Amino acid sequence: MRTATTIEASADWSATLDLVLEAEKLGMDTCWVAEAWGSDAPSVLGFLAARTDRIRLGSGIIQLGTRTPVAIAQAALTLAQLSDGRFALGLGASGPQVIEGLHGVPFERPLSRMRETVRIIRSAFAGEKISFSGRHFTVPTTGEGIRPMRLSMPPNPDIPIYLATLSPKMLELTGEIADGWLGTSFVPEGSAAYFTHLDAGLARSGRTRRDLDVCQGAEVSFAEDEDALRAMVAGRKKELAFSLGGMGSASTNFYNNAYSRQGWAEVAAEVRERWQAGDRDGAAALVTDDMVLATTLIGTEPMVRERLKVWRDAGVDLVRMYPAGDTLDAKLTNLARAMDIVRDLN
Repeated sequence: MRTATTIEASADWSATLDLVLEAEKLGMDTCWVAEAWGSDAPSVLGFLAARTDRIRLGSGIIQLGTRTPVAIAQAALTLAQLSDGRFALGLGASGPQVIEGLHGVPFERPLSRMRETVRIIRSAFAGEKISFSGRHFTVPTTGEGIRPMRLSMPPNPDIPIYLATLSPKMLELTGEIADGWLGTSFVPEGSAAYFTHLDAGLARSGRTRRDLDVCQGAEVSFAEDEDALRAMVAGRKKELAFSLGGMGSASTNFYNNAYSRQGWAEVAAEVRERWQAGDRDGAAALVTDDMVLATTLIGTEPMVRERLKVWRDAGVDLVRMYPAGDTLDAKLTNLARAMDIVRDLN
């Protein structure tokens, strides 16, 4: 099992850079850069490519609908050059609130949009003249004298493509066409809710689980005793209630659906109802301790060690850690302890 982390938009970029540089010194394998509704990923990745030497850098994720497929391919090829081949392209559909509410782009048919986007990107990576006609994209557009073009950049078909997916059909697509899966809301004991669909897609393309890099993420933090752990768990409940009730739109919440498929359908529905009604504290109060502990890597050191072992045995290849802490030192301490455990398990 390999190790990774994810960074997001921050007002203090110097501290974010220090975290990445120190993580690289610790031996971290990959750093993913998110772009939820804050900073864009490619700009940050280009900056990090110039400041790092060994750590692999990935977009975690670039959102469909915010760029054309060729623009995504251009950014990926550029970042692969700037990083001397250390770049991985992570793509995701995001959700209707961000895509429609922020970008003003229709969130429609994400499954076919993802399939078409990846096909066009792989064509660009291969250095081919880009000629595609589908439901969402026609390249080139029809017009007198308009001919297919290829990018002037050197081809690089080896850039891996990871898909961040949660729904059954999108998971099948991931198994069918992607090099890796960026997952979340993962409960190893309920992993069949994901792997059944991933494996179906892999079988469709004549592949097996060994052909897919499974990357799962969770917060990591260590409690020195049971009292500290209870306080930690209580502090995470509102964050989880936001994911279950506030992410997505009033009609679409992929996180809620994922928790529902893993055994918490009733409580997930109640949390969403309370949150949508404006009762944020009531929604958080419904979240159980088990829901927090099952989908994070927080606990006493023996607990975290056991959870990482369970993750490894469930089939996670790359564990993406979000280190808790109010300071850089606290985050790095959590990260280093968790990485030591992974090394021991390996």
